[in-house]
Amino acid sequence: MRLRRKRAKVRAFRKHFSMRSVVDRTDRIRPGDVLLFSTMRDEHVRLPYFLRYYRDLGISHFLIVDNDSTDGGADYLAQQDDVSLWSTKASYKRARFGIDWLNWLQSKYGHGHWTLVVDPDEFFVYPFCDTRPIRALTDWLDTSQVKSFGAMLLDMYPKGRIDVVPYRAGQNPLEIAAWFDPGNYMIEKNKKFGNLWIQGGPRARVFFPDNPKKAPALNKTPLIKWHRRYAYESSTHMVLPRGLNLTYDEWGGEKASGILLHAKFLDTFTAKAAEELTRRQHYSASVEYKAYAEIVQHNPELWCKWSEKYINWRQLEILGLMSKGNWA
Repeated sequence: MRLRRKRAKVRAFRKHFSMRSVVDRTDRIRPGDVLLFSTMRDEHVRLPYFLRYYRDLGISHFLIVDNDSTDGGADYLAQQDDVSLWSTKASYKRARFGIDWLNWLQSKYGHGHWTLVVDPDEFFVYPFCDTRPIRALTDWLDTSQVKSFGAMLLDMYPKGRIDVVPYRAGQNPLEIAAWFDPGNYMIEKNKKFGNLWIQGGPRARVFFPDNPKKAPALNKTPLIKWHRRYAYESSTHMVLPRGLNLTYDEWGGEKASGILLHAKFLDTFTAKAAEELTRRQHYSASVEYKAYAEIVQHNPELWCKWSEKYINWRQLEILGLMSKGNWA
């Protein structure tokens, strides 16, 4: 595992040469700032709300890699005072789906900071997030000597076809994609890395009904007190050293955890799925996007009679999808 981590660090160093700095405002980062890192492509319509959501949570600075966008999103990001932006035309797939770029940025700028890694369609929810900023969570984690915080990806979707209601820039996507699967999740322990492997939800139910084991992983460790020796191994599903993957209580208790509300399934999804299928820049020859494209052509609806409408984090805690642990 130590050798694997070193290889990941070497890969990150090599891949950073494919990036160019567009706007570097990292001199504004202060000790104690919580930083957000992300990779994105053609997400301009999502950016106004994405930035507002995380600013309201207490994120101090955004470090973003733009992967050859053509929709004006990079120009929009470059105008934001709390954003540092890098651009690359290099292969997303050959950068291990962007994680090599982020590993390098986190190593250079995230050392000693709590770092949150999310996609522009992911919205981090944690216990008391409606009344306490993210700094309250990280201060409590520091006091508890906890270095990583896990979150399950929860796919959100509309009631009815996903292509009916148009999404507007600046709008909360959860106003449209307000529903989720309250159950139907498979959990097992990854013996090699020590993390929990979670699958299920609407992507298993609708896109991989005959083989749910092929459905995308839903387990993530997005929030870490970063050290330059650390490295993500596979997106944010696994991290090294592997002790950082132990974000759950092995003895049957409850350890605090969060949720990433995943607002992928908006009216923009059909075009996005078709584009990504053509680009073939995703995992396993884009088998996930092949399933997406096939289903959305015929019946782009994920809602079912068991779907539940999202209210708040307390609802997710009652359902057992997240926990506040001993944080009161």
